[in-house]
Amino acid sequence: MKRRKFSREFKIEAVKLVRERGVSVAQAGRDLDVHENVLRKWVKEFGSDPVQAFPGHGQMKPEQREIERLRREVAKLKAERDILKCGTSLKSENSSSTFGLQSHDISRAPETN
Repeated sequence: MKRRKFSREFKIEAVKLVRERGVSVAQAGRDLDVHENVLRKWVKEFGSDPVQAFPGHGQMKPEQREIERLRREVAKLKAERDILKCGTSLKSENSSSTFGLQSHDISRAPETN
């Protein structure tokens, strides 16, 4: 059985049927051939934020967009941190050298008087 999709307009009209016309959720669900739990969810979602309710497929609410942006930023910062950690460990391995010369290179350096 394929999942049905309803347009934003259909959902809003279904919610208005319940809220403005006083039709019970059960009766509206039967009339519209929508399960009453789905209709209750629509009423609740519309009641919490009518402007942002039912954003549609692929559309996110502003809060969800911000969360997604912050997740991407955290991932980027973790990658940068890991790169810096790697660079720090390489630097500590080379700390015994002077100006990039290893100890065996120093012994071969010409003497200056």
